[in-house]
Amino acid sequence: HAEASFQLKDEGNKHFQAGEIDQAIECYTKAIKACKDKKAQAVIYRNRSACFLKKENYSGAASDASRAIDVDASDIKALYRRCQALEKLGKLDMAFKDVQRCATLEPKNKTFLETLRRLGAEIQQKLKTTFSTDSRVQNMFDILLSEEEDKEKKEKAANNLIVLAREDAGSERIFQNNGIALLMQLIETGKVEMILAAIRTLSGMCTGHRARATAIIHMIGINKLCSIMGMDNEEIALATCNLFQCVYESLSGADSRIYGKEEALVLDSSKDLKTILLALLEMIGSKNVSGYGRDQALNLLTKNVPRKNKKDSDHSKSLFTIDNGLRKILKVCGQVPDLPDQLAMTDNTQLIASVLLNKLYDDLRCDPERDNYRDICDEYIKSKFDPNDMDRNIHAINALSGLLQGPFDVGNILVGRQGVMEMMVALCASEREVDQLVAIEAIIHGSTKMSRASFIISNGVSLLKDIYKKTKNEKIKIRALVGLCKLGSAGGDDYSMRQFAEGSTEKLAKQCRKWLCNPSLDVRTRKWAIEGLAYLTSDADVKDDFVEDEPAMRAMFELAKVRQADKTILYAVACTLVNCTNSYDKKEIIPEMVQLAKFSKQHVPEQHPKDKKDFIQRRVKRLLKAGVISALAVMVKADSSILTDQTKEMLARVFLALAEDPVDRGTIVAQGGGKALIPLAIEGTDLGKIKASHALAKIAAISKPEIAFPGERVYEVIRPLVSLLNTERDGLQNFEALRGLTNLAAMNEKLRVKILKEKALPEIENYMFEEHDQIRQAATECMCNLVCSKEVQDRYLEDGNDKLKLLVLLCSEDDEDLQIAAAGALAMLTAAQKKLSVKMTKVTEQWLEILQRLCLHDNPQVQHRGLVMVFNMLDADEELAKKLIESELLEILTYVAKKEDNPKIQAGIDAARACLSKAMDLGLIKPFKQ
Repeated sequence: HAEASFQLKDEGNKHFQAGEIDQAIECYTKAIKACKDKKAQAVIYRNRSACFLKKENYSGAASDASRAIDVDASDIKALYRRCQALEKLGKLDMAFKDVQRCATLEPKNKTFLETLRRLGAEIQQKLKTTFSTDSRVQNMFDILLSEEEDKEKKEKAANNLIVLAREDAGSERIFQNNGIALLMQLIETGKVEMILAAIRTLSGMCTGHRARATAIIHMIGINKLCSIMGMDNEEIALATCNLFQCVYESLSGADSRIYGKEEALVLDSSKDLKTILLALLEMIGSKNVSGYGRDQALNLLTKNVPRKNKKDSDHSKSLFTIDNGLRKILKVCGQVPDLPDQLAMTDNTQLIASVLLNKLYDDLRCDPERDNYRDICDEYIKSKFDPNDMDRNIHAINALSGLLQGPFDVGNILVGRQGVMEMMVALCASEREVDQLVAIEAIIHGSTKMSRASFIISNGVSLLKDIYKKTKNEKIKIRALVGLCKLGSAGGDDYSMRQFAEGSTEKLAKQCRKWLCNPSLDVRTRKWAIEGLAYLTSDADVKDDFVEDEPAMRAMFELAKVRQADKTILYAVACTLVNCTNSYDKKEIIPEMVQLAKFSKQHVPEQHPKDKKDFIQRRVKRLLKAGVISALAVMVKADSSILTDQTKEMLARVFLALAEDPVDRGTIVAQGGGKALIPLAIEGTDLGKIKASHALAKIAAISKPEIAFPGERVYEVIRPLVSLLNTERDGLQNFEALRGLTNLAAMNEKLRVKILKEKALPEIENYMFEEHDQIRQAATECMCNLVCSKEVQDRYLEDGNDKLKLLVLLCSEDDEDLQIAAAGALAMLTAAQKKLSVKMTKVTEQWLEILQRLCLHDNPQVQHRGLVMVFNMLDADEELAKKLIESELLEILTYVAKKEDNPKIQAGIDAARACLSKAMDLGLIKPFKQ
């Protein structure tokens, strides 16, 4: 037997060496059976273990190696093989013990030491994650679901859970640890902070992960999520809306991260997406949903239904929404809060519904689709008309108002339909004030410049005048007034303000200011007062009266700051401010045309005396004193569906007018105006972005950047400023942008790098050649701060350009500020790059003469910079040093160095002395006797 097993073992070894692993295993297996000697058997087990490692049969390899170790605990080969197998099986701690034993037996073996180090590190890492997540997840849920724990502990656990869910590994852990069911339990507690924590954690878990998103909506249920979003709590509604958005993006593939195998298990998501859409449409018209929930459902539809990009041909979601939900959206528009039994709404709900109506209509691609949309609206409004039921009628007219604020063309066509105008007339004549209110608002929304030919203009004026005179109700009076103002501006001069029996625009404006300051009126009514002022302040007397009325200004700013401020409020406030600061585009008056007009006895437009510069400046100061900046800062943060590009442009105009006087810029910065301008400079209309960038430049030019634009914001200021260097911008914009960039470039290297990244360098170099003295000086000062950057120095080192020559020649100009900037840049360049000292002498023959003039300059700052350049040149190259000392410079240096100490010119004296001692070190001059 011993003989046979020995032979089989040898055969196995040969097969192993030849790489025939299967045959080797076969031989070793037979040898083990034949062998009776324990020690010999252990060796064969150890060999078969090596075969199993090769075949990646790790559990076989580990068990064979163990058999060998049982016989000889210090069998180093078997120990190392078992270590390798255990590592592959993920049993790191056991593998670590084996290799530790190997290293004790052979302390100098590099392989063992390397494996020991590597496994040690892996174990640390693993401990860190398992310990930190699995047990932590369980622990957090225990704290959150326990009755005893204190509030602070619970808050901390909730926050940790949310943070954990934001990383993929953490999300997966929560998910694997029965997380969804536990989060459901948190929601069931009914406590606001628990619900918020659960919803925010779910958002993190499904972000970009289709499988988890699908699991969440199937385990919790879309209807359940809708009922949470419909709770009467603004924060919960918002958080749930965010969760829906994450689910929607993950299911529709808007988030395209790759997740490997599990992704393939998820079935087609289109069915779930459709279910979500239907559930949201159901919410819009449901009695059981709060105003906040309704707003968020409308917002989700607005964001996800219409195409983001019109080039995308698929707009099936819009068609589906119109077929299944257009009537529901119209129902929301038609609600009249003053009547009993209406849907719960916030001040914004109807406006958001109008925005959605508009976006859906915009997404349609052909006339039949638009006709269908119009027919649904037409039929809905007609179906509500009822001669015996006033409430149904005002619902119809209010829905029409919603359309007039949404897809205007649709609303305008419906206003012209048989019976609609008659209905408005009837409502205006009604005894009930709520009927008059709804009718007037519809007339106001219908009278825009676009509907010039519409019925409203021909019938509206007399209706509104009548109501304005008769009514005692302020709410109605104010709306009638705005309607008249608006019709006046829409219908041209025929119905203009002069027709008012009540007299001048000043009287009307005074009435608007009174309403604005009346806290007993509701926000919606006071909003109309601002709208009235937006029209009336185009008159210079009105704007001058308005800024003298500080309570009225403050009341307007407060309304603009209210969280529920809507599109019309922001637009009207912006309009009023543009009028008061005269920041609209002025029409150019050509003197020849004026002569011609006088000659032909035509009316000559004259500037109102109160629109002259000193009046405008006074108004700006009054606005700043009343706190206009903090109002603007809040307005800028409004949601983009409320803050339109048009409004943004007006706000940018106002900011620019407010920043005109350098004295006021400190106030603007102190009240957060610097930060508020950044978003206006980054998005909006082209003109708006230029105006906001110019206002930013004015602030950046004279403020401390770290105070004007705190934190990371300062990096966002650079692109708007660089955009003003464009040659199409005017000289003042170029100049102020250069000064702003100079200020930023002085701050730190990171900002300089950002300026270079925005490709500003060539533009700045171009302006150094500018004819205009101030622009040229500003560009040179900016360059002086940028030369600290290695990248800029490299540009000066390149051959074949005149950059260095230009700086040398600018040192010889008469303008001292320009000399300071150019000489400063050269002093820094020659200090940083020795080669530039030598290169400087080759760019122009006058270099020495210019240098000598700098060193003798009357202005201590210019002189100091010249002497520093001399020192840098002496330090750079011995030939050059010799040349300098042989010239008249030696006399100049000696003359300056021998002057008596004097704080005013000390920097120059010290520099001259440093030059002489450098020359002595180089052996070019002998020490002179005192």
